[in-house]
Amino acid sequence: MSKFDEALEAYKADLTELKIKVDEDLLRKVTKSLGPSIYLKDASLVSCSDQSELDRVKKNFLSGKLGMSDDAEMDNALKAVCETYKVNHKKRAVFYYLLVTNLKKESIFV
Repeated sequence: MSKFDEALEAYKADLTELKIKVDEDLLRKVTKSLGPSIYLKDASLVSCSDQSELDRVKKNFLSGKLGMSDDAEMDNALKAVCETYKVNHKKRAVFYYLLVTNLKKESIFV
């Protein structure tokens, strides 16, 4: 099994633990969009308690990748995912997958 496939299995396990139905194709595409960052310990995680990290997610992913511009909508989405994904080490791919599904932006990854 490749490192990528091992990472996907870990992400699916997190989502299953959260009782969230996993669209494996979407998860794979969201994960691929992150590039090699999924293999770097610090870059592969998101901290909801670090405002500069959340600002980076807003700028690079929500605005840059998903094309969003409404700060209030982005803040609400981030808050919702932080409340849903209550683990100490939030995996970036899972966090972004939850943002995509909560915001109904799956079509961007088709």
